Amino acid sequence: MMKPFAVLFCVAPLLVAGPAFEFIFEKAPFPSCHAATIVETRPGQFLAAWFGGTDEGNKDVAIWGSHRVNGRWSPPEELAREPGTPTWNPVLFYSADHTLWLYYKFGTSPSSWTAGRRASRDHGKTWGAMEHLPAGLIGPVKDKPLVLPGGAIVSGSSVESYHSWAAWIERSTDNGATWTKHGPITVRQSVAGGVESVPLAAVPGSSAWNQTFGLIQPAVVPLDRTGRRLRLFARATSNIGWICSADSNDAGITWTDARPTTLPNPNSGIDAVGLKDGRIVMIYNHTKRGRTPLNLAVSKDGGETWNNFVALETEPGEYSYPAIIQAKDGSIHAVYTWKRQRIRYITLKLSQIP
Repeated sequence: MMKPFAVLFCVAPLLVAGPAFEFIFEKAPFPSCHAATIVETRPGQFLAAWFGGTDEGNKDVAIWGSHRVNGRWSPPEELAREPGTPTWNPVLFYSADHTLWLYYKFGTSPSSWTAGRRASRDHGKTWGAMEHLPAGLIGPVKDKPLVLPGGAIVSGSSVESYHSWAAWIERSTDNGATWTKHGPITVRQSVAGGVESVPLAAVPGSSAWNQTFGLIQPAVVPLDRTGRRLRLFARATSNIGWICSADSNDAGITWTDARPTTLPNPNSGIDAVGLKDGRIVMIYNHTKRGRTPLNLAVSKDGGETWNNFVALETEPGEYSYPAIIQAKDGSIHAVYTWKRQRIRYITLKLSQIP
């Protein structure tokens, strides 16, 4: 395999003042949960959401949420349920008109799901009717979209088919009323190395047909204050083995091919946030196998080099599907799956990021 395009600045986590940890709930009306998202609703107040039920993909799986006010999380409450089919991957964010959106997926599997959404005008206290998006539009597939200074929503989306995955961008300039789709964004084999990509003419049942290759679930961050230069980071299949990135110089309309970064990826979800000071913080599994450890890394050069500065989880188990944001006071907040049993919340002061 070709070496990635940059050198990792620091491989071993540094000893820094640690983040504060807490669970959003100790007991909940479901045995299994996954795929958390978080948004700041008012200064110092937050709303988290996730999917929960008997197990991922079961018909009883719904979207649940909890508010954090005055340092305490409210009991989990149901936010969305689709009759007779599971829900997946909620995403919370505000559009420029101050609408709080909850996007989610529903269907029997990621290869056949449809997107739904609800809107709130009172910071998530009450919600409007559930809407279903037209076929072919997914909305933000896992990670929060980037809302540009002019209000355009640049949303990371993706498609998972049996033999290949591809990342896309869905873009809206009218607060989500209409969307345009841009992509696919793929990683070339000559750059990624490893297993050859599957030809479109592969025969079902052949070894080529069974080899999935590609990218999903992009997280979009700005590279300048104008919102013109953007970079996305995407989850990759295990035969690529690295988080991949791609660039746009026109506010998310056109994109380069993707290329591997120096951060490993075991085919597990990631998230990234562009800080107000220009740095980027990534939350991800720093491994090529399994979903532990779960780490934070920071880059001061747009993601060319990274400092993996703390391991959030190192014990056996699954710690995955994180979401990360920067609050209005500059602090960092993240949520993630903890052993499929609970959702864990962490926060760091900006001064704790080296």
